[in-house]
Amino acid sequence: MSADSDDSATEVATDTVTVRSRSGTITVVTTTQGLPVSVHIERSALSLGEGALAAEILGLCRQASMVAGIRLREQLTASGAGRDVLEALRLPTTDDLARVECLADATAQVPVSWLHTVSGRR
Repeated sequence: MSADSDDSATEVATDTVTVRSRSGTITVVTTTQGLPVSVHIERSALSLGEGALAAEILGLCRQASMVAGIRLREQLTASGAGRDVLEALRLPTTDDLARVECLADATAQVPVSWLHTVSGRR
């Protein structure tokens, strides 16, 4: 999952956030609170299985909520809100999002090797 990386995209409208999985096979549109409004799943993502697919969608919803919080923090900062106000609101930072993305990458279900054996050949 990623909010701002080369292989995914995020956009923030006035009241929704769109986030895509790293593979681009799952797209979730949420409210700024992270509630899903729309979910698009490409057929290839169905191979993840029910549990992994649900976990990916929930993770994307959480990520979208963080992205919205970061944008709000930026808007408040630009408007002159003090650090104490921002701390009291407990809005996420870009570092918080980076930590979540790192954790998601570390726990992602990726093959140990992309190589596969060819049967009957040596």
